[in-house]
Amino acid sequence: MHGGGGMPPPGARPGGARGGGPRGRISSADIEAQRAENAEAPKIPHLLRRIVELFAPHKAALVTTVVLVLVGAALSVIPPLLTQRAFDDGLFPAGPDGVPTGPNLPVLGTVVAAMILVFVASALLGVWQTWLTATIGNKVMGALRVRLFTHLQAMELSFFTRTKTGVIQSRLQNDVGGVASVLTNTVSSVLGNTVTVLAAFVAMLLLNWQLTIIALVLMPFMVIAQRRVGQVRARIAAKTQESLSEMTAITQETLSVSGILLSKSFTRQRSEIERYADENRNQIRLQVKQQMTGQWFFAMVSIFMSSIPAIVYLVAGWLIGGGGADITAGTIVAFTTVQARLLFPLMGLMRVALDLQTSSALFARIFEYLDLKPAITDAPGARPVRERVDGTSASALGRVEFEDVTFRYPDADGDSRPTLDGVSFTIEPGQYAAFVGPSGAGKTTVSYLVPRLYEASGGVVRFAGDDVRELQQESLISHIGIVSQETYLFHASIAENLRYAKPDATDAELEAAARAANIHETIASFPDGYDTVVGERGYRLSGGEKQRIAIARVLLKDPAVLVLDEATSALDTISERVVQQALDDASRGRTTIAIAHRLSTVVGADVIFVIVGGRIVEQGTHADLINAGGVYASLYRQQEERPEVPASPL
Repeated sequence: MHGGGGMPPPGARPGGARGGGPRGRISSADIEAQRAENAEAPKIPHLLRRIVELFAPHKAALVTTVVLVLVGAALSVIPPLLTQRAFDDGLFPAGPDGVPTGPNLPVLGTVVAAMILVFVASALLGVWQTWLTATIGNKVMGALRVRLFTHLQAMELSFFTRTKTGVIQSRLQNDVGGVASVLTNTVSSVLGNTVTVLAAFVAMLLLNWQLTIIALVLMPFMVIAQRRVGQVRARIAAKTQESLSEMTAITQETLSVSGILLSKSFTRQRSEIERYADENRNQIRLQVKQQMTGQWFFAMVSIFMSSIPAIVYLVAGWLIGGGGADITAGTIVAFTTVQARLLFPLMGLMRVALDLQTSSALFARIFEYLDLKPAITDAPGARPVRERVDGTSASALGRVEFEDVTFRYPDADGDSRPTLDGVSFTIEPGQYAAFVGPSGAGKTTVSYLVPRLYEASGGVVRFAGDDVRELQQESLISHIGIVSQETYLFHASIAENLRYAKPDATDAELEAAARAANIHETIASFPDGYDTVVGERGYRLSGGEKQRIAIARVLLKDPAVLVLDEATSALDTISERVVQQALDDASRGRTTIAIAHRLSTVVGADVIFVIVGGRIVEQGTHADLINAGGVYASLYRQQEERPEVPASPL
């Protein structure tokens, strides 16, 4: 909601997001310094444990996956051992004198059949395992995304006034999407590759321990190098996500209808394109850097692992020539086969370790938002709004009271003047109360405190006789309807926008609400009637039509208290009259709190409160305040002398 005084000052954005405005003349060193600062991922305690806890609801599927992985890994080392038997017992069996005889076809056929059976079983297990891991990973990712979205819905209004929408969208889309591969592949990859590596190591020992030492001597050095590469990639991943957040924010700001109108009206399209292109170049640089980090490491590992068979041949020849080892051709073939099969799972383990280190920065950003504590929550034992007082027939529903209320916006300087300072008033059920005053006086802040969109810094706000801090937020909001000067409509049909207030509303109820808001005839004149799509933020409708649809939407909610936050200030004179008539009809029979800029719209109010500098300086009816000759009379006289200029039809 906009309009009125007391809007919160700009604050720091969570997650270190940079501002979205056009860049000024700053040095590249300053930009790099800020990017380096943004790249520091938040420190989340027990991060690994919290990631593991995400898989808790899928224990049965995980156990099945583990069993499949273990069986599959065990099967993977059988073919090399069968290869040894195929060579030594099938192709080149030794006779009684140790001299190889002709092939033993029955034995060779049995070995080959066993190998094919193992391959088939491994393939079937692999398909089942892939389905399980993909299902688990995507369910965990989906639950994490919904959990984050749900938590953001619970955040107070001030969080969204200081955080760019694009940054929030980036957390939901880019960060959660960035950990998708880890969630879907980590369990099977870690377990499968670990078991395969261990089984291969055992098989190599069984074949020949001397050759095993040669094959594994450099492994500790590779592990150390892998950790260093992982740390570098994690830092780059954090920078990459910050850049994605900035690109999302730029897109959201500049490609909305409002953003396009603004850039076109000031001919700033080129600067916006350059701003996006600049961040896009940064994104490309970071993506390439992230992909290339560690490639030399993996290249060296690949060269080393691929060269081992040649080294094994050399060492085996030396051992055979020295007579110190009984090594057969089958042993050499089987050993090199096992060693070759060791390359891929070992590389896979190292890549998973790198992915985990890289994704830790993304998980930290996600948990940073999940750990945000809403400033406004239901108190223990919070109760719904009571419609009657002490069981009597005297209903207090609709009564609004401020008792010595003081308020500062969360990001305001503690030494600054409060937006509201010791404000007290009572609005009785059914009264029409107006708040007027100069810009910045604190009028809109009153409308924020009634539904508890912000928390009073001091004093008490009461609704229906109860402190709003003792009421359930959902119950409180359900009894309050808000119509602001900036009407928000979804890119959907008029009927769908109206049913946002009451999803089960019938067509008859929609029409009744539209008639009460003086908009039914206009809707009926559209070719598609209530099925007319209003466009992005309702831009296919005029300002007056959007406001009357917003009023109809509130009427469907049928609240006890109606808050009008300068609901006609952005309209031309003709539209204002039509909308004002609809507002007058909507306010009948319910408490109405009107935040007004045009005093002509509230001359019939039951009580008018004049706010100056966060304090109520006058109150009374229009006639009383005019006769008093104070602030209100002066403001009214100024507006009468300078009537509003009707908006141009163009």
